[in-house]
Amino acid sequence: MTVPAAPSSLRLPALPPGVVLLDLDGTLTDSAPGIVGSLRAALTEAGLPVPDDAALRRFVGPPLPGMLRASGVPAGRVDELVATYRRHFTAGGMFDNAVFPGIEDAMDALREAGAVLAVATSKPEVYARRIAEHFGLDAHLTHGIDGVFGADTDLGTRAGKAEVVAHALAHLAERGIGVGPETTVMVGDREHDVLGAARHGIATVGVTWGYAEPGELEAAGAVAVVHTPRELTDLLLGAP
Repeated sequence: MTVPAAPSSLRLPALPPGVVLLDLDGTLTDSAPGIVGSLRAALTEAGLPVPDDAALRRFVGPPLPGMLRASGVPAGRVDELVATYRRHFTAGGMFDNAVFPGIEDAMDALREAGAVLAVATSKPEVYARRIAEHFGLDAHLTHGIDGVFGADTDLGTRAGKAEVVAHALAHLAERGIGVGPETTVMVGDREHDVLGAARHGIATVGVTWGYAEPGELEAAGAVAVVHTPRELTDLLLGAP
């Protein structure tokens, strides 16, 4: 069942929504194995302490530089560690990944109802597009691979979720698509999805099959929390 989240000043747009922005890691794909393995390899290579897998899973989703700083990695080594992580990730960890069951059916149902589907992820856009293409997710997006929006590989620009959402909205608007809060909803599994979308007045539906801690999505202000892709489509299509 759909569980209402904590009270929020944001509300879902009219249903079905005109635009659905989908997070990637933890929402469309179970990417933890590749991310955790690549991060473990990078920390080991750098001679830094390696947390257990449960702690490493908390890195899945949010921008990596900020998570590394918050975990105690010296500021002067963050860029080096990100570069090492990316080397391991692109060497194979990227595709140690799988599409969550039911996601493709949910995407197709939303598109058939008239929603414009796009991906908005904190993962670097160049990687997100390779992943979407590899797993065939681009075929379920309204504009194919051109509907995958992510962070810049330059660590100083377009790194946070709010910036990525702005990037996605700007490109969709250029195509003549209405992208205001009254037509758009974000779908994601972590608090940074909720908070980043809220910066643009956009409500987020949280999903529990990803990597959030218990209560994380509700505390961040998700307007609803769902437990399966079918519940997501029922909610966004206004099913009784």
